[in-house]
Amino acid sequence: MTDQIKENNQLNIEITEEIAEGTYANLAIITHSHAEFVIDFVNVMPGTPKSKVKSRIIFTPQHAKRFMKALADNVQKYESLHGSIKDLEEVQMPLNFGGPNAQA
Repeated sequence: MTDQIKENNQLNIEITEEIAEGTYANLAIITHSHAEFVIDFVNVMPGTPKSKVKSRIIFTPQHAKRFMKALADNVQKYESLHGSIKDLEEVQMPLNFGGPNAQA
């Protein structure tokens, strides 16, 4: 009976090739209402006046909190292996990201 319960609790998750490639984002905009948290992922490129939302994830408040805890746990595990992640304020980045200078 225990083996049967274990088998029934397993989750079979599939991923398409397109989704597996991922989408790069360097900005997340988080908003919420009493019923949900909305996270919009954006790729902001220097020198471009407009950016589009690449992906939107909508969570219940309970799932948002579980996600926050899981992300914090994974950051801690990453830092224990690779060292502290510096905040962007601590990192000197050129405004042109190594590309040509923007002109108006």
